[in-house]
Amino acid sequence: MKQRILIADDDESMRWVLAKAFGPPQYDSDAVTDADTALEKLREAHYDVLLMDIRMPGMSGLEALSQAKLIRPDLLVIIITAYGTMMTAIEAMKWGAYDYVTKPFDVEELEVIVQRALKAQALARENLELRANLRSKYDINNLIGGSEKMQEVYKAIGRVAGKDVTVLIQGESGTGKEMVARAIHYNGSRATGPFVPVNCVAIPENLLESEMFGHVKGAFTGATYNRVGKFEQAAGGTLFLDEITDIGPDLQGRLLRALQEQEIEPVGGERVIKVDARVVAATNRDIERELEEGRFREDLFYRLNVVPITLPPLRERSEDIPELAAYFIQRFADEMDISPRAIEPAAIELLRSFRWPGNVRELENMLKRIMVMQSDQAITPEHIKLALPPRKTPKTESAPAFSWDDLVDHELLSLEGEPQLYARLTEKLEKPLIEKALDKCGGNQLKAAEMLGINRNTLHKKMKNLGLK
Repeated sequence: MKQRILIADDDESMRWVLAKAFGPPQYDSDAVTDADTALEKLREAHYDVLLMDIRMPGMSGLEALSQAKLIRPDLLVIIITAYGTMMTAIEAMKWGAYDYVTKPFDVEELEVIVQRALKAQALARENLELRANLRSKYDINNLIGGSEKMQEVYKAIGRVAGKDVTVLIQGESGTGKEMVARAIHYNGSRATGPFVPVNCVAIPENLLESEMFGHVKGAFTGATYNRVGKFEQAAGGTLFLDEITDIGPDLQGRLLRALQEQEIEPVGGERVIKVDARVVAATNRDIERELEEGRFREDLFYRLNVVPITLPPLRERSEDIPELAAYFIQRFADEMDISPRAIEPAAIELLRSFRWPGNVRELENMLKRIMVMQSDQAITPEHIKLALPPRKTPKTESAPAFSWDDLVDHELLSLEGEPQLYARLTEKLEKPLIEKALDKCGGNQLKAAEMLGINRNTLHKKMKNLGLK
């Protein structure tokens, strides 16, 4: 689609020259003789650029400029004047002009200005569209899962998004900490600003300080130019510090000062720079233990932990797995331009039975692997077994050498398809559980029954059925 140019000039020869330069085949243009008519045109149709003389009968170009920007805020206005005073230029730029040229001017130079303006406009529109898409993508409503624990996370995001305070997100790897940080950013007052992530564990300690605060040329070997740090890059937006507990004590002190004073000093520099970035931090470690063992500063923790958000591991919200699986299957189908796959109920139940040490990320990667490797129309339990990593097997039925969850995973795979699966699996779990309870209670059946939450008669019956004395 051709860009449309509106020309407003009371000089007939100038209108002819401009209409010739900005007409077909590259542009579509209309020419008018005064500012009032130009404003009428802007109300009636879309134009990308307005070329307007500053001195015309009736309303002046400067007056028309302010009204034109109200009608179409994204309109590019280039002022043309024979009165090239500094005050004219200042006033034109003050009211939103993109640029101005003085008569006489070279038409080719004006064409360069118009092309540069159109490129800037296209980039701005693309940026706005990208930010709108990102905001939509990271809207709270797009986070997946309706479990009670996730509802609490959504409420926390909603409460904090509009407040310009630091947030500390805690959760195991793969639970979606960066997704939550982005949701906070794109639903808050800084949504139009940048979102700058820093993975503190992925950057060597000796480089992380420069990465965050920047450095000046010559600050250290290899510093051949001035570098702008992430704090400055995040100005007006959000700085996301992932795995914050992995930074060393010296850097913790500098980060604390940056948060307290809202200012930084580049490595090797002497100039203090004011910063305006909201900080959202995240960690997958037990931060209470990090504090107790002196690896993380308590004062920095309190500065970051103004609003805490804890993400539950996937094993604690297995009821969300059907919704997560459906979302990932549809997304991968769109990305790979293939038909969405159905997923059998038995496959869903199998997914819900696993521990998912890699959490949502592990589920996502496994489903993607199935979508790539399998062409069947439905995802079955067999597909899931083939896609999952190998599990450890128990040495004995009564004394498993691994966790209860691994036992469940193993038995579901090994017993599936056999008759009385539920009864056999229950027996394998129940027998060592009752043995452990009796052992803890010194053989006292009444106390063991209380510990297990069942009555003594039920316990006695189970012991008899399981062959326990």
